[in-house]
Amino acid sequence: MKNSTSRFSDRVDNYIKYRPGYPLEVLEHLKTNCGLTADSLIADIGSGTGISSRLFLDHHNTVYGVEPNQEMRHAAEKLLQEYTHFHSIDATAEKTHLPADSFDFIIAGQAFHWFNHELARQEFQRIIKPEGWVVLIWNERQTDTTPFLIDYEQLLLDFATDYKQVNHTNLSREDFARFFHPHQLNTATIPSQQSFNLESLTGRLLSSSYAPNIGQPGYREILEGLQEIFTSIR
Repeated sequence: MKNSTSRFSDRVDNYIKYRPGYPLEVLEHLKTNCGLTADSLIADIGSGTGISSRLFLDHHNTVYGVEPNQEMRHAAEKLLQEYTHFHSIDATAEKTHLPADSFDFIIAGQAFHWFNHELARQEFQRIIKPEGWVVLIWNERQTDTTPFLIDYEQLLLDFATDYKQVNHTNLSREDFARFFHPHQLNTATIPSQQSFNLESLTGRLLSSSYAPNIGQPGYREILEGLQEIFTSIR
């Protein structure tokens, strides 16, 4: 499997253009249930191009974005340069270089499944305040609720490079419970949606590290298949 730190390096443009943000209801949930305020100090681990950081920056939180991939980190620094309360850190989930006992919230948006969970757990325990919260967030794609989604899932199974191996849904509730032990694991589901035309759907597909990129085996086939299933719903 391609190194998890570098596998998004050739996906940055599509990631910026076509990856969805997170609904504002995430903030409301954290304010109601976890005591989030504008004064809460945030460590965004695996912050990528800054999608998850922006959600909290717009809430006026100070955010330390920890991202080991140079291309994604530089993109975030450019996209978030207007936010003086954003601090970009070249580091990993397992060794953040952040100060101990400092953060009210550690968040990871679309990133936790790339971490070494035991080492990240130790590091999170080091940097979080005693009463702090660890929040793991994913945008979950439905896979079987419409004929298109069923066909799209099959397309990935047929042509994506290591889709089954790196899919974050491989993580079980037991995996999460083990990570949070001895603290309680709480979950919440918040509705969200993203609309596509063929161009944006193609970009969203190619933002995924498991999708064959230009010049790689399966690239032509997966794009032809995508156009076919997209056209079939029109």
